[in-house]
Amino acid sequence: MTTILWWIRRDLRLHDHPALEYALQKGRVIPVFILDDRLLQKEASKRKQFLFSGLRQLDEDLRKRGSQLIIRRGEPLAELTRLIQETGAEEIVALEDYSPYARRRDSHIARELPLHLFAGETVYPPSLVLKPDGSPYTVFTPFSRAWKALPFASPSVVSLPERFPAVPDKLVSLPIPEAIFLQDFPPGELEALRRLENFLSGPAREYADGRNRLDQPGTSFLSPYFRFGMLSPRWAVFQVRKMIQITSSPDEKRGYEAWLNELIWREFYISILYHYPHVLAMAFNPALRAIEWRDAPSELQAWKEGKTGYPVVDAAMRQLKATGWMHNRARMIVASFLTKDLLINWQEGEQWFMQNLVDGDPAANNGGWQWTAGVGTDAAPYFRIFNPVLQSAKFDPQGRYIKTWVPELTSVPTEFIHAPWTMPLSLQISLGVRIGRDYPTPMVDHQEVRGRVLEAYRTSQGKTRN
Repeated sequence: MTTILWWIRRDLRLHDHPALEYALQKGRVIPVFILDDRLLQKEASKRKQFLFSGLRQLDEDLRKRGSQLIIRRGEPLAELTRLIQETGAEEIVALEDYSPYARRRDSHIARELPLHLFAGETVYPPSLVLKPDGSPYTVFTPFSRAWKALPFASPSVVSLPERFPAVPDKLVSLPIPEAIFLQDFPPGELEALRRLENFLSGPAREYADGRNRLDQPGTSFLSPYFRFGMLSPRWAVFQVRKMIQITSSPDEKRGYEAWLNELIWREFYISILYHYPHVLAMAFNPALRAIEWRDAPSELQAWKEGKTGYPVVDAAMRQLKATGWMHNRARMIVASFLTKDLLINWQEGEQWFMQNLVDGDPAANNGGWQWTAGVGTDAAPYFRIFNPVLQSAKFDPQGRYIKTWVPELTSVPTEFIHAPWTMPLSLQISLGVRIGRDYPTPMVDHQEVRGRVLEAYRTSQGKTRN
């Protein structure tokens, strides 16, 4: 019987998994996960907890089928070489990973070992969605048109065997690291599929409008599951396309199409990182690489702690610290505040997010920060500056989101919740909420600092032209 190592990386699932299906058809499959310290040291604490919990769930799913997860720790090439020697495996299969580190790692291993990579992290590999001249897209709308025009291969309906070939008894496995269970994100493929079904039958119908509301559960909460491949992106696209076809409601169709676009944005940012790996180190737009960002460590720290004096910004930053997740609208608001109001380098925010997000993904995180900062590919115009008070009033009209994460403002009336510094002093005293004592005064005046950031961006463009 042919023995194949199934090298699991960021694909903690059994279904719609081309590499696994190939391996099962050829013979004995040995599921392997390698704890790579070069990657683990970069992972946020909550992201590691979610990963380790996901590994436990995957191991449980495998054991129900008579198999198990083999855990090793070390440099991947060395560990895979050792496993081939121990098992006599003839091939290693894995899903392709498009990050710069993963591509270098896999290219090196493929020169030494029989590594066979399959597509599966995205619906279409980045090398497939190209302009007619073979160059990559750098603007989302034409990318999405080309993406949608490609023939869609429905997810595999291969029935997995009830019993997988048993892993040799003599094969040693390290214990899966202990993990703290994240209440907001139970791990595993079944949970991901359950969430997808509930989302498509509920909030997705109103997603076009509801996705921006901070005070309502209008989003899918699936990003951590995509991050670690507990949910197949192809399966998600297949399901939402099916809903688009069967609904008779124009509003529902608009909602489903809006979510499909979000899935395509994910693939767009992966494509950008694949073709332009330098974006992890610098702005995509060369004309905006010379911005003179402010060195303001105390202001950066106040932003991180949710003590800026702008309630919606503070609520979002506290949500991030407490849960490892933040609403996408909130991500744009806090990113705009850091880069535009405070004129602090977007890379500081990008790094902080990666240190805290349970769904932190290099491609999406980098793309989102560069978009909001106005320095990236297909970026929002640099002169688009979110007004945190107006954003708050529009997307959290009653202040429910704010009061959930900024409890010191719980008693503040709705008319003042978005700008509590405008409350009369007598009301502050009667409510027991003194601005400047119980809650910070705004760090900056949004209207006053607007000119500062516009000048900084224009100056950078001038330096490039000259």
